Amino acid sequence: MSTREPRRSAGHCAILPFLAATLTVLTACTNAASGPSTPADSTARDIFTRAAEVLTWSQAQKESYFPKMDSIFPAHAVARGTVVHDLPAGTLLPALTTPAAQQALTDFITSERVAGLLIIQNGAVRLERYGLGQTASSRWTSWSVAKSVTSTLVGAALKDGSISSIDAPLTNYISQLRGTAYDGVTVRQLLTMSSGVAWNESYTDPNSDLVRFTHYTPVLGLDANVGFAKTLRREVAPGTRWVYKSIEANLLGTLVIAATGKPLATYLSEKIWSPYGMQRDAAWLTDHIGHEQGGAGLQATLRDYGRYGQLVLDNGVVNGQSIVPAGWFAAATQKKFDVGAGSGYGYQWWTYDTGSFEGRGIFGQLLFIDPSRKLVIVVLGAWNDAVGGSSATRQKQLVASIQSAVDAER
Repeated sequence: MSTREPRRSAGHCAILPFLAATLTVLTACTNAASGPSTPADSTARDIFTRAAEVLTWSQAQKESYFPKMDSIFPAHAVARGTVVHDLPAGTLLPALTTPAAQQALTDFITSERVAGLLIIQNGAVRLERYGLGQTASSRWTSWSVAKSVTSTLVGAALKDGSISSIDAPLTNYISQLRGTAYDGVTVRQLLTMSSGVAWNESYTDPNSDLVRFTHYTPVLGLDANVGFAKTLRREVAPGTRWVYKSIEANLLGTLVIAATGKPLATYLSEKIWSPYGMQRDAAWLTDHIGHEQGGAGLQATLRDYGRYGQLVLDNGVVNGQSIVPAGWFAAATQKKFDVGAGSGYGYQWWTYDTGSFEGRGIFGQLLFIDPSRKLVIVVLGAWNDAVGGSSATRQKQLVASIQSAVDAER
């Protein structure tokens, strides 16, 4: 990975969700007794050391290891079911059939280090391309796209009654946060990263919260996300200001685990992966005792990311019933806070004033959903730079060209 500091803007996802949480290594279930103030064991430290090395991976290492992170770090399987959700083959979008368009796609895949590009429109595959030696059976790490999946699991837990209300206090489920800066923060405010808790996500400032988090040594018996959250201070009133804080995506994962009493991988399998018909087991990276992070670490195939996008586009309907409350996705993908340039932030989704929205991860991961065009675009990649720079611009241009290609068919 690049060690350059990513620019703090709406267009960039931070690296914290997987790295910082893996570096600090969770050590116990959130609602377990805190136990003695003892550092994590040698197994935890081993994971810490190996995770730290990710920061120095070369381009070749990223391309080699992103498809198999679960062979490097502990992971839980997200089990598929017995039936596969069909993605019928559609015709290639006419605007993409010209020699010039085909060459442009090839150039994009090569120059932007794309592992997979998928276009689903009206439920059919309109384009499917692979690079970096990947195939339809290859899994790729999602990075922060996992945030959007965790958001849906919060909705599912709400529909199940495991979470009583989106406006319930976070401390109803993570009791160790009582008396901290998160006391009084609601599930909704955690979803929108508007807790009011102070946070600096700079990679280069040695005093930033992110850097402090990566050096945090967890205590046995206490979830590291919770333990570090206890050290933070309140900056503004909850619900009044949006600040991108990846620790809060991790806390959402902790919330779902606490509310459901199940690992995230198990709950994802039960609610989506198995009943909806994903084609291959996914994997969700864990710490040494088996806690997944809500902010990153999910690995899946290109088509299964596409199927998830289609599920969202279809309002979460699985076997004739929605797994989330009525109106969940309309609310989750609606701008709650403006982040500039016609975009905003919802419930762990980046939103656009045009009505489209996306899950976005470092190094080029994208799950773009455009309801007006019934369009899902998935891009998996290994950018040289975490936040992309010019690569991020070219990715946006690709999305715009695909939207134009759909419009040209009308």
